[in-house]
Amino acid sequence: MKEPFARGRRWERERKTIYYMITMYCRKRHGYRDRLCADCRVLAEYTRQRLEKCPFRENKPTCARCTVHCYKPTMREKVKTVMRYSGPRMIYTHPLLAVAHFLNGRNKIPGS
Repeated sequence: MKEPFARGRRWERERKTIYYMITMYCRKRHGYRDRLCADCRVLAEYTRQRLEKCPFRENKPTCARCTVHCYKPTMREKVKTVMRYSGPRMIYTHPLLAVAHFLNGRNKIPGS
């Protein structure tokens, strides 16, 4: 059965980017090496679910520039904390994802 929205390269890259950011944050802040701690696992699953339900799909801007904020306020703050820590460090560990995320942040916002 075909999914209602086909997952494309953009969606997959966004999913990987946030997962790597959470992994990097958990490794350095919580000391987990082989897996995510319980809080970070919950956050990773939550971000995956929210990304799957994004109304913009392949045309989505970065969440910071989006007109529809689909994260709960508490989860949004957690993601901001993770991104503040991991974002600048991504250039060293996952440079292609970091550059793609930066360039996506400059994309035109849908509906504007």
